[in-house]
Amino acid sequence: MEKIVDEDFDKTINSDKPVLIDFYTDWCPPCKMLSPIIEEMKEEFKGKIAVFKMNIDENPVTANKFGIDRIPTVILFSQGKVKSDFVGYKDKEDIKEWINLNIS
Repeated sequence: MEKIVDEDFDKTINSDKPVLIDFYTDWCPPCKMLSPIIEEMKEEFKGKIAVFKMNIDENPVTANKFGIDRIPTVILFSQGKVKSDFVGYKDKEDIKEWINLNIS
């Protein structure tokens, strides 16, 4: 999955289609559990949403801007603004339902 950095963040979220970003760290066990599910969502919603990852240890500017202090945090952006988010691990069906609810 494509990773983004602080310098590309604003350009990335200002998209015509919704943008999902998985904020994580390499040392976070729930992040490692969530990652393959987010990867599946990227394929399942291909063409409907863009999906990226951002390591908050390597990109503290964006993490601070959005007050991300718990991980994993997943944020769905629509036209550059936060549409919805969740913190912590969720299973595939819950994430799929959350995405569908927020892109319709």
